[in-house]
Amino acid sequence: MKFFTSLFQRGDGADQATDDKPDDQQMAIAVLLVEGAKADEVFAPGERAIIEHFLAETFELDATGAATLCTEAETVQADAVDLHRFTKQVKELPAEEKIAFIQALWRIVLSDGDKDAYEDALIRRICGLIYVTDRESGDARKAAQAGLNG
Repeated sequence: MKFFTSLFQRGDGADQATDDKPDDQQMAIAVLLVEGAKADEVFAPGERAIIEHFLAETFELDATGAATLCTEAETVQADAVDLHRFTKQVKELPAEEKIAFIQALWRIVLSDGDKDAYEDALIRRICGLIYVTDRESGDARKAAQAGLNG
């Protein structure tokens, strides 16, 4: 998932992922993942672990950095009125990165083994806002399920 890191390069070549403060896209991704985890009103430790692993791998963060980003995203998500400012950031990603994000979102919502209508609706809404097709989302869901089963 190192393909994400190229997005977070400053014009001067310094890697923003190593800064103390996450950039807007990092926070947007983290907030949307937290939103997915909380869609069924239960933010399970397993869901948090999936989010932190994804953030660490995607943004090349250590465990502490990923946990901090997840915690900050929880606070931002709790105060958010809508998702548009976050989806606007994610919409700018290249197609394969948006699909990797959707796959992570599916992994989170499927991890508890309980399919929830609110979770499905949330993913469908996010996909529409970031221009991921139903087919791409379905493929991402299958990949996420296979990853959970394997």
